[in-house]
Amino acid sequence: MQIRRPPWWEGLLPTVVLPAVVGIVTVAGSVFASARFAGFRPLDTVGVLLLLVGPVALVFRAADRRVALGVIAAATVAWFLLGYAYGPVLLPLFVGLVSAVLAGHRRAVYPIVGGTYIVLVGYHLVRTGDSSWSGAVGSGAAFWLAVLTAVIAASEGIRARRERAAHAAAAAAEAERHRGVQERLRIAQELHDVLGHHVSLINVQAGVALYLLDEDPEQARTALAAIKQSSKELLREMRATLGVLRAVDEPPPHHPVPGIDRLDALIGEVRAAGLPVELIVAGEERPVPPSVDLAAYRIVQEALTNVRRHAGPATTARVRLTYAEDALVVQIDDDGAGAAAGETGGSGIAGMRERANALGGSMEAGPLPGRGFRVRATLPVGRGDEA
Repeated sequence: MQIRRPPWWEGLLPTVVLPAVVGIVTVAGSVFASARFAGFRPLDTVGVLLLLVGPVALVFRAADRRVALGVIAAATVAWFLLGYAYGPVLLPLFVGLVSAVLAGHRRAVYPIVGGTYIVLVGYHLVRTGDSSWSGAVGSGAAFWLAVLTAVIAASEGIRARRERAAHAAAAAAEAERHRGVQERLRIAQELHDVLGHHVSLINVQAGVALYLLDEDPEQARTALAAIKQSSKELLREMRATLGVLRAVDEPPPHHPVPGIDRLDALIGEVRAAGLPVELIVAGEERPVPPSVDLAAYRIVQEALTNVRRHAGPATTARVRLTYAEDALVVQIDDDGAGAAAGETGGSGIAGMRERANALGGSMEAGPLPGRGFRVRATLPVGRGDEA
């Protein structure tokens, strides 16, 4: 993937262009003020250098915005104390204030700016000879206090909005990470179900083939063919499941996602492995949501795998699908060894229960009276849901 590099000029805007504009406005406005107002010190080399201190400090403010603001404040105070004409000399101070507040240096900003304002107002009152509050208000101190307050309020508003945006982005990233974790857990459950089912089939058929290899080669050949088919199906489902983890653009698989319509094939495989299974469908068949469709298939698959593993010989199983008004009920019964073989604490039972719970349903698993084991899952589909 090619990484897009930003244009070379994008970084110049905050670093050079803004300080340059501030410098031009400050110098030009101060030159005009010196020529326009009498009674002030003429603009000389020292004055020009003081005017340039602020823009230069803004250029390097990224290194430490507090230091940059302090340097600008010192130059501003020096400008007024040396008697130069009033002008836009406070502009660099305002820009440095906004920059420092947005960077989070509020504790350092307010003492610097507040101290600068007090010094400048005090100097102005001493210079004009009127030390009363009415003199301060009339001289424009109240106006500049209002301007300073507005700048601070705007800075705080922008900072708060940025913090909210950052928190929202962090929350979205955490939610995305959580979705990724949940997807990986789902894939792990899929792999558990697929591997458990097909490996169990292969194990049973391999045992049959070994047992009949010499006595009944034809039956052994049939068992080996079933092993081939099961291994082919296993590889296909593993490729489909692991393909989700690939971070490449690939076309979607052409084979269908396992669902209720494939139960006949699943039960056929189980019967071929030597476990008689009966399928019963009650209620009016109708499409169900894809998540319910897959969950029902996997629950039947895992339950039948557990029957083959634990129920013992001479066992039969019954799969019953009941289409209720607002739910699909999946029930798997067997007449095998019962509670001793059910192992309700195993990961297979837990995985089936998690599938049902994730859809807002429920699942029960336990021994039947006398002999046998039952798995019953209720999967909500809602009235009128469609796949």
